[in-house]
Amino acid sequence: MRHRPPSRSLVALLCAQCLLAACSATAQGLWPEPRPQPQPQPWSEPRSVPNFQAPSATHCTGPIRTREVPGWTESSRQRGRFAPDAAADVAPERSARADNRMREAAPPSASAAAPLPAPAPAAPLAQRGPQAPSHDFVARPQPWQPVTAGVVDDNADFSGYLAFRERTQVAHRPRDVRERYLLQVKDGRGRPVGDAEVAVQGTSGYAMWARTDAGGRAWLHPAAFDPAGSGSYQVLVRKDGRQARGQLARGQKSAVDVRLDAPPAPARARLDLLFLIDATGSMADEIDKLKATLHTITAEVANLPSRPDLCLGLVAYRDRGDAFLLRSHDFSNDVGAFLREALLPLQAGGGGDYPEAMNEALHEAVHEASWRGSGTTRMVILLADAPPHLDYGGPQYDDDMLAALGKGIKVFSVGASGLDRQGEYIQRQVAQYTGGKFVFLTYAQADRPGSGPGRETVHDVRNYSVDTLDRLIVRLVTEELALSGN
Repeated sequence: MRHRPPSRSLVALLCAQCLLAACSATAQGLWPEPRPQPQPQPWSEPRSVPNFQAPSATHCTGPIRTREVPGWTESSRQRGRFAPDAAADVAPERSARADNRMREAAPPSASAAAPLPAPAPAAPLAQRGPQAPSHDFVARPQPWQPVTAGVVDDNADFSGYLAFRERTQVAHRPRDVRERYLLQVKDGRGRPVGDAEVAVQGTSGYAMWARTDAGGRAWLHPAAFDPAGSGSYQVLVRKDGRQARGQLARGQKSAVDVRLDAPPAPARARLDLLFLIDATGSMADEIDKLKATLHTITAEVANLPSRPDLCLGLVAYRDRGDAFLLRSHDFSNDVGAFLREALLPLQAGGGGDYPEAMNEALHEAVHEASWRGSGTTRMVILLADAPPHLDYGGPQYDDDMLAALGKGIKVFSVGASGLDRQGEYIQRQVAQYTGGKFVFLTYAQADRPGSGPGRETVHDVRNYSVDTLDRLIVRLVTEELALSGN
């Protein structure tokens, strides 16, 4: 007897039964597995499965652990780029921008005709001792003035942020965030449940992951991960072996409330703070200023009333063809060693063209740093004056901002002087999606970084507050920790 294929109606019925069984399994509390995400237009390369593996490190003790990815490869040679030596790795275009900033920032008493001194060659990494950079840094005079900065919260003024996106037509990785919902997770006594894992899955099968912040909140953007547009979603929440479930129906409510019987937050907060820094030639002044202020930042954070258990990390990046693509220093609770061995030896150089390897660096920060597990507040301070390369293959910032939300990492983007409209768009895109804020340097005259501290900025922002950069970062950290009552 000849085998007859099943009818279309039977196939449809079987598919519907499979989908119903999958939804039923989700409703019963089975955690959905990640799957490739739909491809936003106009990008055409295949999607990989984002890595939503939960943070799991238990401590950050021990010596500073460093990983470096070289910028030079055989393919960069074939494209005409070469590996500069350590004494001359400042590309002409980027170093010229840095020199202009230094001339603008020179004290009024300086002679206009006096040439700028040539920067001292950087010693090869293998020859640098951990103490020497610290000594050189302390001995160097510091002619610069305090750095001022402003901050805007694009989630607090969401309509203003959407208007900014609408009027800013630049190349970027598209993710639709126009529709959003606030998830709030609380325990039986109404207290926020921070750092709870969240999985949101629709009938299309696509899912997103998040972790609540210290205030028990997370922003959900269905169209960013499910452009097919499921009408409703199962919202699963779990922490410390306990699990609860909610329902998100699109267009009905602006918030989803879930009750989860979870133990209260520990009395002493845990904070993982990672600095993600563009270390190309034009960032020389910002890096020097950061070195000068980080002592204050770390001291004030460590001495907050809650006395947080603090771990510091650093990822510095340049671009392909430079002495290094990225150099990362994993988390450490030894603040002195971090300053001596990670931050103070950092020098600006290289770059060449305007975009830099921010994609690779954000991927490193999200996936390779040893973020601690349950009950930790996780923050990235991204300091850059250029957008990422959108023409490279490999990691893409929009995938990693989704993964950052899934790991409970908030990105606070800091726009340095010279950041163009595309860079501003992308920095705000990452900060808004992960629940962070957009910070930007301000000056007495908006278009002249050498004009000194002030309130003016070239960025497309409104109603912002201004403070010195170190105080502003300490304030942002304090606000995050205070969400849980610490």
